[in-house]
Amino acid sequence: MFRRIGRFAVHRPWLTIAGWIIAAVALAMLAPGLKSTTDETEFLPSHYESVQAGKLQEKAFPQTEQPSAIAVFQRSDGGKLTPQDREAVARITKGLDAKHHKGISKVVTSPQAVSPNGEIALANIIAVDRNPQDTAAPDAVKDLRSDAKSLLGGTQLKMGITGQAATTLDTKESSGNTDAMIMSATLLLIVVLLLVIFRSPLIALLPVLIIGVVFSVALGLIGIVANAGGLKADNNITPILIVVLFGVGTDYLLFLLFRYREELRAGEQPKKALVNAVARVGETIASAAGAVIVAFLALLLSTMGMMRAMGPSLAISVAVTLVAALTLVPAVFSLLGTKAFWPSKAWKKKPRNRISDSLGSSVARRPGVIAAASAVVLAVLAIGALNFKAEFDTDSQLPQKLESVQAMKDLQRGFSAGQSDPAMVYVQSRNAAPLDKGALDTYRAALAKLDGVGSAALTATSPDRTVAQYSVVLKYRPTEDKAIELAGGSLRDGAHAAAPAGTRAVVGGTSAVLSDVEKAVDHDYKVVFPVAGLAIMIILGLLLRSLVAPVYLMISVALGFGATLGATVWLFQGAQHKNGLLFMLPIIVYLFVVAIGTDYNILMVARLREEVRRGVPAREAIHTAVSRSAPTISSAAIILAGTFGVLMLADNSMLQQMGFAVAFGILLTAFIMAMLLVPTVTALLGHKAWWPGHQDAPRAEPLAAAHPLDATAHRTEGEEVRR
Repeated sequence: MFRRIGRFAVHRPWLTIAGWIIAAVALAMLAPGLKSTTDETEFLPSHYESVQAGKLQEKAFPQTEQPSAIAVFQRSDGGKLTPQDREAVARITKGLDAKHHKGISKVVTSPQAVSPNGEIALANIIAVDRNPQDTAAPDAVKDLRSDAKSLLGGTQLKMGITGQAATTLDTKESSGNTDAMIMSATLLLIVVLLLVIFRSPLIALLPVLIIGVVFSVALGLIGIVANAGGLKADNNITPILIVVLFGVGTDYLLFLLFRYREELRAGEQPKKALVNAVARVGETIASAAGAVIVAFLALLLSTMGMMRAMGPSLAISVAVTLVAALTLVPAVFSLLGTKAFWPSKAWKKKPRNRISDSLGSSVARRPGVIAAASAVVLAVLAIGALNFKAEFDTDSQLPQKLESVQAMKDLQRGFSAGQSDPAMVYVQSRNAAPLDKGALDTYRAALAKLDGVGSAALTATSPDRTVAQYSVVLKYRPTEDKAIELAGGSLRDGAHAAAPAGTRAVVGGTSAVLSDVEKAVDHDYKVVFPVAGLAIMIILGLLLRSLVAPVYLMISVALGFGATLGATVWLFQGAQHKNGLLFMLPIIVYLFVVAIGTDYNILMVARLREEVRRGVPAREAIHTAVSRSAPTISSAAIILAGTFGVLMLADNSMLQQMGFAVAFGILLTAFIMAMLLVPTVTALLGHKAWWPGHQDAPRAEPLAAAHPLDATAHRTEGEEVRR
């Protein structure tokens, strides 16, 4: 099949290229853009209490006004506000309200909005639309910040805006800069590394152009699927898509180019060499891509909408990349022929590759020692994973220089940390009877007495008096661990227990949502991990026609996963003294390291099987497989790790952790597992590694008729090994 695909692309290059260009342009023009959301409740199924609270609030209090942002006033010298300062706060607030910005209903303050210590004053910014996806309020915050500069003139005050709309604005602007930086750094890295590897400007630039076309097609298809299926993508999906497409795309391109160059060195004509290259590595690339795709699709089993949105998006991207590697890449290089390598002449002669040759010899001579040493290194690193602590404080991941972050810190100097985003408790009558006012007052007092609660207030009752809303200000920031634990524990338990007779109580708000997200993540660990691992094992079994090889391959990858997570824990929790790591990090590491890293294991084992089938001695087969595959694997891994490592340049701590973990995991997979552990374990198991099939049985080379010089080339390799 892969030979037929390669022959079509190589012999009809213009038709193939035209098809891709037309698809890219059409999708870019016609496909809808990705939808995004910052509403945490949309990431959870309806059986979680925080989601039920949100729905009850929408039904009972559709017109309730809640601030989408808060203006924080303080003196420039940090002192207490004077009567003149308080008058200035009221005047500035009226000035901001008079601007009537789109998306803002009003800007209001009150004498009670001054902190008990007299240092901080607040003004509530009320949005017209409470939908978190509404972009008008964040845009208005940007205008209000600009307006405030002139209004603050002549006063001793300074002002910052925080809250949900302000955080959304700052995150978007910061993310936009990050996306541009990641794209630029990724492109530069790929071009420089390919230039170093092939010494050809064409090969250095062509992959970037090819993957750019693939990127356009993939984004268009994702947009269509998102529009048709209601898929919503998190704001962080764009930088991840960039590194996945360029990283994985470059990997597959390298797999093909290295084999193409090998065929040319064996004496084949360019077009025939390209067809042979696709035929020889097509199954490997398809299997590698299949492992990544099914791992990403396993995210559909996640209870969190954010992860369910990420899975199909990444799977579509990898699928498009696979098709491009087998069609667009051969078509482009079919037109260029050997001119693609200009001005380098290195493609004409077999390189010495002393390092990879020495590595192959060492692995073939001492498989037991190398296998044991590799396993020990991975096991020692994996110890750190035992100290992993999930961090749900998403605000702490943001750059500290953002105005919304600084204004929140200022607010906390005068008010309870939860003032900007209180927990919401709703009491609903079970029999539709009106709620008793005395019972509601007693309930408010009970809520205020709970440990960790700063204050509680009855803010509204529904028109039919069957639902009451309480604003509960916690003593902790809404996204920090103590607030999350409180909202999902003693606050929720206390609210349920103290509910008046004949009513039910539900707790919502950001802290309660994050508590439910924590439960959802625990569920995903137990479901997504096993399903993804099993799916990858099935693909490996189909490729290798073996029941044994997939088992030890997945065990080695599991060791790599533990080592990757352990090293990340030691760096961020240990060396950098972080309270914890991004709560999604284990899932991301598992999927990227296990799935994408398996590419290298597949490439190594497939090449080892190919050599064994030629009937050469086992040690010679291992030597040839390692020495021939090492340059490809090392080059691909360095580029892929580099593209993910670029994320470490971001200001966002979440992206930094993700970038280091995945980059380090890719390097571990390539240099420890694929080059050392996997071939040595395969050598130690011998024939048993291919049970119950006979994949290691010598057989006639299926491509011999089309590749008459192959036997000569490999005989030469064997003679060199024996010498």
